[in-house]
Amino acid sequence: MQRLADVAGSVYVINQEDIRRSGASTLPEVLRLAPNLSVARADAAQYAISARGFASVLANKILVLIDGRTIYSPLFSGVFWEVQDLMLEDIERIEVLSGAGGTLYGSNAVNGVINIITRAAADTIGSVVKVDAGTSERTLTARHGGGTAADMPWRLYAKRYEADSLRRENGALLGDPLLQRSQAGFRTDRTREQDLMTLQGDIYEGKVDQLPSARTFAGANLLGRWTREHGAGRRTQLQAYWDRTERDQPGTVRDRLDTFDVEVQQTSRPAEGHDLLLGAGYRLQYDRTENIAPAALRFVPSDRRLRLGTVYAQDEFGILPGVRMTLGLKAEHNTYTGLEWLPTARLAWQARPGHLLWASASRAVRTPSRIDREVFLATLPLGGTEFDSEVAKVFELGYRAQPRASVSYAVTLFHHDFERLRSVDLRPGGAAFGNSHEAHLHGIETRGSWRIADAWRLQASYAHQRMEVGTRSGSVVAPGTSAQLGDDPRNRARVSLGWDLSPQMEVDLAARYVGHTPAQQVPAYTAVDFRWGWRVQPGLELSLTVRNLNDPHHAEWGPAGFRAEVPRSVMVKAVWRL
Repeated sequence: MQRLADVAGSVYVINQEDIRRSGASTLPEVLRLAPNLSVARADAAQYAISARGFASVLANKILVLIDGRTIYSPLFSGVFWEVQDLMLEDIERIEVLSGAGGTLYGSNAVNGVINIITRAAADTIGSVVKVDAGTSERTLTARHGGGTAADMPWRLYAKRYEADSLRRENGALLGDPLLQRSQAGFRTDRTREQDLMTLQGDIYEGKVDQLPSARTFAGANLLGRWTREHGAGRRTQLQAYWDRTERDQPGTVRDRLDTFDVEVQQTSRPAEGHDLLLGAGYRLQYDRTENIAPAALRFVPSDRRLRLGTVYAQDEFGILPGVRMTLGLKAEHNTYTGLEWLPTARLAWQARPGHLLWASASRAVRTPSRIDREVFLATLPLGGTEFDSEVAKVFELGYRAQPRASVSYAVTLFHHDFERLRSVDLRPGGAAFGNSHEAHLHGIETRGSWRIADAWRLQASYAHQRMEVGTRSGSVVAPGTSAQLGDDPRNRARVSLGWDLSPQMEVDLAARYVGHTPAQQVPAYTAVDFRWGWRVQPGLELSLTVRNLNDPHHAEWGPAGFRAEVPRSVMVKAVWRL
């Protein structure tokens, strides 16, 4: 595993202690901790989460993984965030990469990667019960782990989450309650000499109240992984998983997706100073749609098999004292566009211990989704049969430093050139998706951390970005669609302070500023969150969290008049550890 200080990229890690002290009850709220992510709440169930632009509840340029399992939908190449949940206490860390990650992670890792890694079963032996009760949401979570670290440790968990409706700007309720979700799962690990074997799985169901009837979802997954440490820097890993998701979107479509994925990876040191990574994988997805209202919207064909094959290689090696180069290439073959090439080159210079200057150049693609190719509105094909992959060329320059044990900071400059972005083209036969938009994005990401004293920790971050969107010469696109592509806040900032009042008591205060969005004209806002925690005894922890302390409500996403307002909320949490 590479140390964060040595990574030639813009990476932020959210660890378990960060999650605990955030007071968050859901995964999207935890992701607000990452300064290189834009997180906006659209309603009680949906979030617009992105990195470096193209924010939307249907964002399609960021890849999300949970323990190596990709959780995006091929319907639109994005994530349904109301479906994703975990027992937050079981998360070891969340690695958030902003920038292209195509060589290691594949297509759709265009602007970023969210890699969620859960704790080993040996680290969760014992019982935990957590109750969250608040003004707008409630959570009940239980987990029990058994076995021993030397034997075959295991854990079981279950979680129930409910969120009340938010109100629109005009005061109207969106639904009551809006989101109900139940989930359960397990994990077991076995270590035998050089081998580590893992088996884990989850099952879930939920509903979101809406008119004319509730939106429902359900699913299950099962993942197995075998890892062998050969010694001398050589390691082999084989992973396979099955994932089923079912979704009923009233008035449009019922969708059932089965995903089968297998990947093999090997790291080695074939020569002095070289760290070589080789890998190959194959994914089969069987997507079945039932067109509920074919006169309005339908997928043609209704059922589709999607295949994805990959091979990749990456070598990191020294070229001068303190200077290392990383070269990587992934060849990926998909059902719609055939062969795609995803190269990357990174250069890192450690001028002195604790200081790293790095630069990178990468190519990433967002391959077509079923909506891009196969959706019909009434009898007109909106999906373009010739829709091609979107392409991003990403250039970055960064500096990361830890001049003292108590101080660290990082700065990243970035520039993205986008080609063949999705557009709604006006053609003689009607409107259809095309690749007529292009864009240029540039900006800066900064963050720093200062351990003022043993009991005080200060963190701050700032991100600025600008996007220029244009249309390919000779194309005619629907009015207003260009502005929607760049509808992201240009400025984001966050400051947080953690204070340990005593070994048993702690206080956390965080303030974040988010600039306005131009097209939807969502006003800029500042939100202040407060948390007080008290370890009553070794096995019992109580906390009080107040969100939006400074403001009774504010909007974060959506068109004027229809957007929801996120209210001030109060949450009381109790955690028992047995």
